Amino acid sequence: MARQLKSPRERAARALCELQGHPPDIKMEGRPMWRSYLEEVDTVLKAALSDEEWIKLIETGAS
Repeated sequence: MARQLKSPRERAARALCELQGHPPDIKMEGRPMWRSYLEEVDTVLKAALSDEEWIKLIETGAS
């Protein structure tokens, strides 16, 4: 079975999670810990990307 590639948002959130010393896949409130970093990731990506790039990223169904 082919492994699904992680979205840029997920990869960034996992990196922030690990930077803070947390295992990304540990459960917090029933969800993987990395998902709690998506707000920070989105803030940075919105600042770094053009509006068109941000919309394309979101429209591709990125986590």
